[in-house]
Formats: sequence, structure tokens, C-alpha cells
Amino acid sequence: MANAINNIFWNSTDRRLRAFWRVLLQGCAWLGIQIVVGLFFGTVIFVVAIVTGWISTQDLLASDGAGFDLMNHPLVRLILQIVILLTTLSTVWLVGRILDRRRFVDFGFHLSRRWWMDLGFGLFLGGFLMSVVFLVELAAGWVSVAGFLVTSPPGGIFPLAILMPLGLFLCVGISEEVFSRGYQIKNLAEGMNGERFGAAGAILGATVLTSIFFGFLHIANPNTTWISTLNLMTAGVFLALGYILTGELALPIGLHITWNFFQGNVFGFSVSGLEPVAARFLEVRQAGPELLTGGAFGPEGGLIGVGAMLLGCLMIFLWVRITRGKISLANTLAESPGKKLLSNEVHSV
Repeated sequence: MANAINNIFWNSTDRRLRAFWRVLLQGCAWLGIQIVVGLFFGTVIFVVAIVTGWISTQDLLASDGAGFDLMNHPLVRLILQIVILLTTLSTVWLVGRILDRRRFVDFGFHLSRRWWMDLGFGLFLGGFLMSVVFLVELAAGWVSVAGFLVTSPPGGIFPLAILMPLGLFLCVGISEEVFSRGYQIKNLAEGMNGERFGAAGAILGATVLTSIFFGFLHIANPNTTWISTLNLMTAGVFLALGYILTGELALPIGLHITWNFFQGNVFGFSVSGLEPVAARFLEVRQAGPELLTGGAFGPEGGLIGVGAMLLGCLMIFLWVRITRGKISLANTLAESPGKKLLSNEVHSV
């Protein structure tokens, strides 16, 4: 009985906690540190805002919620995203080192010429796909341009203001890919790899599970619908594709950064329900059927966004075929540190 209970938590072969518990502990550490550090920085920002006159006590008592608006200020959001990024990198490194017994680079950062080429392709792909979305909606009359080089609040210096969302989405792209793809897929795939699933089944199963979780992570965003949640689960698979085919995070990170930046701050759409911050190249008016455009949630909440993801998947397959000579799952994602895969067979898809 004691051995059975012990086996639930402990992998005696690898002499470490099983994958599920490692993922759970990393997630708890990530959330706990983020809450503590976020509250500290939030308090500091709040006090500084009061002392400098950024907001007044009258604003705090007003019914328009100035205190909440403060936390949505572009600079504050950028600072909080930097906190999230540092929290993600530190917890993945620490838990990976202590519990996984794995180097940080093994989560997808084996830097090489190919790695940087994948990053460049990901950056291109995100911008290209969102450009296709915009042009399709423009041709269909579902979106109209109402302004150019717009800053929020008005009157700002555009070249400086646009750097803020660029930095914000740089942080988002890295932190969400390291957290949702790099750590979770690698550990869950390793934990599921066995006689029942094998390496390929484990990687695909881990991709599905993490993508479902990725969709639910955004369920509290403004203007969320059940369709947008399902679409973000699809986005989880889309973002994971480059990782499970190459074994590296370069392509997903690049794709995530420019997908968000072009969506919100180039073409002026909402990003997962959130309005663009600081500056945008185009100010647009959204119309058309919400089922297709995503409405207030942005393209990710509509079928046109799904279409862009499917096109992106085809382009990722093509890129991997050109740069690797074949399309196959990166079986090393399901491999324990210092341990060979149960099967050396290459699973082509």
C-alpha cells in the first residue's frame, strides 16, 4: 500500500517527482511569486502615483474607477509584464534545475544559427498572418480605417509610445511560450511517454492538454465567449506546432510576439479582448458578423482567426520541411534527462 502511494508521487527509476507534480509545483511557484511581487510593485506604483499627483484622492473616490485605470496604464502594464517574465524564467529555471534535473536550455533554447532563423521566420509569420486577416476584413467591408499613427492618450510622441507595446508583447511572447509550451509540454510528454502512448502519442497528448489549459488561462479576459475560448485552445495547438516539430521555442516565441503586436498595435484590433495600449499604426472601426471577425474580442475570437491559424500551420509544416528535410515530431521532448527514449523510431506526420 505504501509503495503504491509512493509511486503516485515518486518515479523511482529517475529518482524524482513524477511529471504531473513537477508541473503543478512550478505552476504554484509561478503564481505565488507573481502575486507577491505583483502586489509589491502594484503598491509601489500606487504610492508613487499618489505622491507625484498622477492620480488624486478625488480620483480614487470617483465612480469611474481611476485606481483600476491606473493598473491599465501602458507603463504599469509593461512593468507588470516584466515581472511576469522574470517570474516565469526564474521558476522554470529553478524548478527545472531542482525537480526536473534539467538545464534551462533543454526547454527550447539551444541557441544556434538555425534557432535564430526559426525565430526570424516566426516573427515574419505572425505579422504576415495578421496582415492577411486585416486585408480580408478590409476587402469584405468588415473593418474601416479611422486614423493613422494614433497615441493613447492623444498628443503623445508616436515613435516613443509604440516602443511600450512592443516591449509588452516581447515579454508576453517569451513568458507564455516558456510557461505553456516549454515547461508544460516537455514535462507532460515525458510523463506520458511509455508503452501505452509512446513518444509521439505523449507529445500529441501533452499538446492537447496544455492547449486546453492555455484557452482557460484567458477565460477572464474582457469580451470572452465560449467560441473565443475554443479558438484560443486552437491557438495553443497552433503555437505549439513549431515547438513539437523542432524541439525549440524560437519559432513559437517569434510567432507569438508579432501575432499580438500586429493584431493590436499595427492594425488596431483587440488582442484577446484587450484594447491596444499606448499607440497603434491604424485606428479601426470593427463591423461585420461577430462569428467571423470575433467582434470586441478581436480576430482570435472569430472564424477568420481560425483560418489564419490553419494557414499558419501549413506554412510551419513547409518551413520545417525546407529547413529539416522532413516533417517529424521532436521525440526528444518526451525524453527524460540522461535517458534514452523507449523507442528510437522517428514518428513522421
